[in-house]
Amino acid sequence: MNTEAEVTHDREPEDGYWNPLAPESADRWHPVSGLEGRAEELTLHEDPALGTYTRLTRFLPGADTTEFGGKSHTYPEQVMILSGRLYDEAVGRWLTAGDYVARPPGQWHGPFRTETGCVVLEVSFPGRVR
Repeated sequence: MNTEAEVTHDREPEDGYWNPLAPESADRWHPVSGLEGRAEELTLHEDPALGTYTRLTRFLPGADTTEFGGKSHTYPEQVMILSGRLYDEAVGRWLTAGDYVARPPGQWHGPFRTETGCVVLEVSFPGRVR
């Protein structure tokens, strides 16, 4: 059972076991604001009291965020490529399935692009602002 400080999204059944990548979960994904037609997201877990969230981002084939430039955050985040590949221009490198990155606060990343599409797991800690 969730506490008031803990928010979960799209978790069924009540025990929390489900597959967000399964075809029957397709309607739970939402366009990323500003990247409609290029990327979708699905928040798996959010804890406002701790200032953390876990999210999946799916970059669609041909997605390119060059027009938005790179970015950094004042908080740490961890990302792992679950499928496909994603080019991170800030580091000049293709990230492929299985690649993991632990970004400290202030680390520059992006813009991103992918020809084939990819799914990225992101764990972010906005409550740990430095």
